[in-house]
Order: sequence, then C-alpha cells, then structure tokens
Amino acid sequence: MMRSTLACTLAALLAALPALAAAPLSTQAERSGFAKTGRYDETVALCAAFAQRHPDAVRCVDFGTTPEGRPMKALVVSRSGALTPAAARERGIPVVLMQGGIHAGEIDGKDAGFLALRQVLEGEAAPGALERLVWVFVPVFNVDGHERFGAWNRPNQRGPEEMGWRTTAQNYNLNRDYAKADSPEMRAMLALVEAWDPIATIDLHATNGAQFEHDISIQVEPLHGGDERLREAGLALRTRTMADLAAQGSLPLPFYPSFADYQDPATGFEDGVAPPRFSHGYFLLRNRLAMLVETHSWKEYPVRVRITRNTIVSVLGQVARHGREWMAVAQAADARELAGTPVALDYHATARSRTIDFRGYAYTRTPSEVSGAPMTRYDPATPQVWKVPLRDEIVPRTLVDAPRGGYLVPAAFAAQVGERLRAHGIVHATLAAALPEADVETFRATGKQLAAGSVEGHQRLTVEGGWSQERRDVPAGSLFVPIAQPKARLVMALLEPQAPDSLLQWGLFNNAFERKEYMEAYVAEAVAREMLAAEPALKAEFERRLREDSDFAGDPAARLEFFHRRHPSWDERLDLYPVLRTQRLPR
Repeated sequence: MMRSTLACTLAALLAALPALAAAPLSTQAERSGFAKTGRYDETVALCAAFAQRHPDAVRCVDFGTTPEGRPMKALVVSRSGALTPAAARERGIPVVLMQGGIHAGEIDGKDAGFLALRQVLEGEAAPGALERLVWVFVPVFNVDGHERFGAWNRPNQRGPEEMGWRTTAQNYNLNRDYAKADSPEMRAMLALVEAWDPIATIDLHATNGAQFEHDISIQVEPLHGGDERLREAGLALRTRTMADLAAQGSLPLPFYPSFADYQDPATGFEDGVAPPRFSHGYFLLRNRLAMLVETHSWKEYPVRVRITRNTIVSVLGQVARHGREWMAVAQAADARELAGTPVALDYHATARSRTIDFRGYAYTRTPSEVSGAPMTRYDPATPQVWKVPLRDEIVPRTLVDAPRGGYLVPAAFAAQVGERLRAHGIVHATLAAALPEADVETFRATGKQLAAGSVEGHQRLTVEGGWSQERRDVPAGSLFVPIAQPKARLVMALLEPQAPDSLLQWGLFNNAFERKEYMEAYVAEAVAREMLAAEPALKAEFERRLREDSDFAGDPAARLEFFHRRHPSWDERLDLYPVLRTQRLPR
C-alpha cells in the first residue's frame, strides 16, 4: 500500500514536469525530474529573481561571506509588512528560520525550499500563512562545501546525480559548530539568528544509515530538555508535523533512526537530547524551538524533496497559527529566574525500554569475506516489521546549580572568551576596577583526560572536580557574565566546565591544565629531606602512602612530586579552571 502510494505520487510529479519546467522560478532539480541539483549560482539568481517577482513579499539579503569569497544568501518572505527584524519585533510577528545544506551533500532542503516558496507565494500551499509570519530561508548554509561538487560525495544516498560536500572549505562540520562557533559561516548564521530571533529554526538534512521503509525523522527540542513549559510547544510542533506527513503517505519517526549498535538492527534505538554543537541541541538553550528534519538517504531524490517540501509547508502553517502563543511562552522562559536553581547540562536515556514495531526489510547478519566482520545485508524487496527496543525515557545526566550572580572571566582570558560571548549575543560587561580578594567559587580539576586525537581542529578535554569557595583577586578588564539574562542556559553550557560543549571541553583552556614549571630531582631530594625533618605529620602521611600504595612506592617521580606539591614553589594555578563563579553582582 505504502509503495503504491509513493509510486503514484512520484508518477504524478514526473507527469507534471513539462509544466514545472515552463513555470517561472523553477529550479534545475524540477526541470531534470529531480535527477540533478543546481550549482550555487542558481541559488544566487533565484534569490534575486524571487525578490524581483514578488517585491511586496520577498527580500534577498546577504548575511555573510564564506572563506572562499562567496555570498551567503537568505530570502526574507512575508506578506505581513514586516520584512526587517525591527518591524517583526515591533509588530510581534513570529519568525521561522529554515536552513538547507548545512551538510551540502544533503541538499534536499534547498530544492524543496524553493519549490515550497514558489507554491506558497502563488497561493498553492499554506494559504494565508505569509500574512501571519516571517519566513527566513537560507537555501545553502555551507556554500563553499556546496561547490565541492561530485557524483560520489554521498555514496549511500540515492540522488541527485552530483551534490556538494559535507564540510566547509576549512573542513568544519557546521552542524558541530553551533556552540564553539569557530567558522565564519557559523558566526554569520548566529548574527542572522540574533537579528531575527526566530521562534523556530528548522534544519533540513538527509540521514546516513541502514535501509528501511520509514522515510523521514522529525526531532524537536525543547521536548525532553530545556524549559519545561516550552516543551509543550515542542511536542505540539512535532506531533502536528508528523500527523501532516503521515496523512500525505509518509512513515515519519520521532527519533533519529541510528541503531544502538550501528551495524545491528536488533539492538534497536536510543533517543536523547543533542548537545549544543548541533542545531537542535543549541536553540533550546536560547529558549526557542528547533527541528531536525532527516529524510532517508535511501529514498530516491524526488521522493525526499517532496517529503521535505511537505514538512516545510506543515511548519509554515503551524507557525502561522501558533507562532504568537509560542512566542509568549518563550518570552516567559526568557524572564524566568534560574539563579540558584539546578540546571541540566546534559541528558541521557535510562535503561528502561519499550518494544516498538519498526518498518524495516528482511536482512541477514553473516561474516564478510571482505572485512571479516559480521555484515548486515538488507533485502528491500521483502518488507518486514521489526520488533525492537526503543529507549526513550530521557533524564538529566549532570545537574549543576546556577550561580546567583554569574561568571567572572579574568582579564587574561577576556579576549578569547569575549569573542565567543559576542557571537552568541550573550550579555556581559568588562570590569573597570579590580576586585581584590573577591569571594568567588573556583573549579580545580581532580582528574583530567585529553582526547587522543583532534576533533574539529581541537584537542578536547574532560575534567573531574567541583566548585569551592575561595578568595581571589579579580583584575580590572575581567568580564562579568550575569546569570540573570534570557540566555542563561547557554551561558552555563559554555562556561560550566563539565558541560559537553563548554569552552573548556572544546580545549580553549588546555594551557591551564599543562604543567609548565618543574623542580630538578636533586633539588627535590634536598627539599623533601628538609620537609620530612620539619613536619612530622607530613612524614607520617608519606610513610602511609608508601605502605598502602604500591604504584606510588615504585614511582620515584611520584614520590618526589608528593613533596613538590606541598612546597611553596608548586604552581597553585595548575588545574585551576580560569573562569570563576560569583554569588553576587560585582560592585
């Protein structure tokens, strides 16, 4: 039944191709029967053409320039009269941001977006929606990657014939860059977000992964994480979108269909809340809605474009109907006081699972003569319902009480942290005067682990430890980041050392955790003897360690360091996280 519906829809779409080709503002994808996708010059031309054809409703804007010098284009679309950020804010018009091509090989969103745009402007889809919202459409986010065109850039994806590359010209994966904001493309996107403050951001992708019948997944946050009252809006957005898609013949999923064991379907699935390096994990920290749309890469490109187009139209209709009420809930979340309250830094699925029916295909698991490993082989001619576990009970993993005042970034680190804070639109101030012997909280690492390799050009660091009260001098030129601001959750995600995408965990402070000064062994020997003679309690502790810790007893360097760490020459800043917390506003 499902295959017949898809075949009929595809046949109707192909039958309409001559009319589509003759229609104004069509894409190369339409004209080729969705066998091909156009190059970026088509996006530039269409942006201008839509604005020229519909001057009352469309603006074509540049919001950035890529490292290879290409303009980053966005279309601002509305018949509300609000075609600037200021006008939208003044009139309380909800804004929805949709981005295609963050992974430029997964280019469904660009072609589906232009198709939906023409249909909405001509009254064929989402009637009346443009009078009640502003649609900001970025056809291609990763522009330079889009122009790294090739036939085999997505070997497990069925069409188009050629497509762009996953990463930017600087090899950044933009959907790992939201929190750390390294790339110029992401800085430009965050500025666009800051200007328009969309109530919802829709990120259009195609999956990798296994073969099965389901054709799209829809993930929305806040739903499992973020502000509790805003989660109701997230659930409503996901539920209505999936219902619209199901009514149009799709088989949508509310979770990303990646197996718990990537190669073994029998292991089932695990839901979760993405960390803020990802789009749908980032916007919940700004108290806004985000949707990750993933069409299934093994569906033909015409099918994927049609389903993405249906998703776009569904979301436009919902934002038009419910956007203002969602904005009110989001603004209440912005005003909610988090100071002194527990805030989740990350989440995980519990061990509790339920069995679901999943529309897959018959498959075998046999050893491969090529790799020698067990290999899954699917039979798409034989649909099969899999009964597999789904772990979707999501709870906080790490809870930290928000400081009552905020965070202090010492002057030595103010420049590197400040540029990230500005990129995210986070409120902060520079201290004009020093704070001598300030009552602050410090975080000292009791354990630390550097990643074995580089990730996104960073050597990531994880730490163990906790906050404790100290008195420390805070110099003039330091930054104060108040917790009393709408982006309080984002502040904590960046500055709490144990948050998964904190600036610390992305390696911005690795220098603070590297030992730089040493005591020569012969000097340490003399110092140790003096300390043993002068401090009976220290002598007793040393002898106890020798008896109880064989590793320590057998390590000459560790034995000498025992004394060095207790000597005034030891670097007291080693393993001290160079961001402080304060429970009061600095004066």
